[in-house]
Amino acid sequence: MRFLPLLSSELDPAPWAGFAAVELVWSADGHPGWGDALRQGRQVHAVHLPSLPWGSGLLEAAGAAGREGLGWDFLVIPAAAPLGREARSAFLGTLEVLLEIFQGRGPKVALRPAPGAAPALAALLREVRGEAVGFCWDADLDADLEAVSDRILTAVGSPLDDFSALRRLGYRWNMALPSTDPAETAETIARLRAVWPEVLFPEVHP
Repeated sequence: MRFLPLLSSELDPAPWAGFAAVELVWSADGHPGWGDALRQGRQVHAVHLPSLPWGSGLLEAAGAAGREGLGWDFLVIPAAAPLGREARSAFLGTLEVLLEIFQGRGPKVALRPAPGAAPALAALLREVRGEAVGFCWDADLDADLEAVSDRILTAVGSPLDDFSALRRLGYRWNMALPSTDPAETAETIARLRAVWPEVLFPEVHP
């Protein structure tokens, strides 16, 4: 898997010039330098939205991030299992609008489940045939990995996490590490690459 920094969009991108790709935690007060960084060939692999109620506020945040022209591949959204008819309606309605907006030309949507919420979210997506929606792995998801093992699109971790379960699945894409210091992050990534080399083939098949 490829390790890369997960940064607040409020940070100045200049000190992070040594990293060709990053992921951003979205803030409406994002640093204006990201536009220049992208024109210089930098990549934003994913944008992570803050935890927001499902509805107009979340759609506005996603739309604002999209207007920045960051060119991201994944939109990561924190998600609890919707309880009750109203919450379920808001969740599915918002998700439907996002998929319509991004269909064919934008990022894929990855839910980052609250602890324990993955099985219910996966069952709901199967019920409504939401095959286009995937999941963002973090360490809490290991307990429910079987429910989402075939739908992991991206991941967030820490230097202390155990990535063995992901390796067994053959996950080889990005692992984003929340970061604030470029030099420290470069050292951490070098260490993690040595401990967790690239995966060539899955040990198990979902």
